[in-house]
Amino acid sequence: MAKHLPAANVLPATSTAEAAALLAAGEGRIDAVIASGRAAEIHNLRVLIDDIGDNREATTRFISVAKPGKPNPATGADKTSLVLYMKENHPGALLEILTEFAVRGVDLSRIESRPTKKSMGDYTFSVDLIGHVNEARVGEALMGLHRVCADVRFLGSYPRHDNVATVTKPGTTDAEHREAETWLDQIRIGDY
Repeated sequence: MAKHLPAANVLPATSTAEAAALLAAGEGRIDAVIASGRAAEIHNLRVLIDDIGDNREATTRFISVAKPGKPNPATGADKTSLVLYMKENHPGALLEILTEFAVRGVDLSRIESRPTKKSMGDYTFSVDLIGHVNEARVGEALMGLHRVCADVRFLGSYPRHDNVATVTKPGTTDAEHREAETWLDQIRIGDY
């Protein structure tokens, strides 16, 4: 903006959709907005310049917030979001958390750290993983995290926006987990 329109007076808006609506309504002294082509269609606005973004692959994430309840059924192309709280900061603390995913073949698509502001070095980790809480490998990872973390906040399991099916590595499918459980049950009753 500063390079191409140095004299422009930039006004903040809560969203690009709101900015487009304000321009269409003629509210205030607004001459142009940065918004999607869809917003221009909805509000009958003229597009001055297309493709001004710096990353064609960028996407905006939206979430639906609801009271806790039973997770949606698995689709086979799911993500699960969690917030993980470390018990204490020590060398290898993050490795302990990541190991719970790695040994079960659970792929992370996003991890972000945030300070808790309780004490120096105290962090939470916001994580998106590929899979659904109802899948054995994801459920086992959550049980492992429950043991090594001070708290695990389950934010939900939901269909992936790209609808790409979850790929599991050999030894981590639900059928293989059931077979391993049967094997262990047989050992426990002396039938091996």
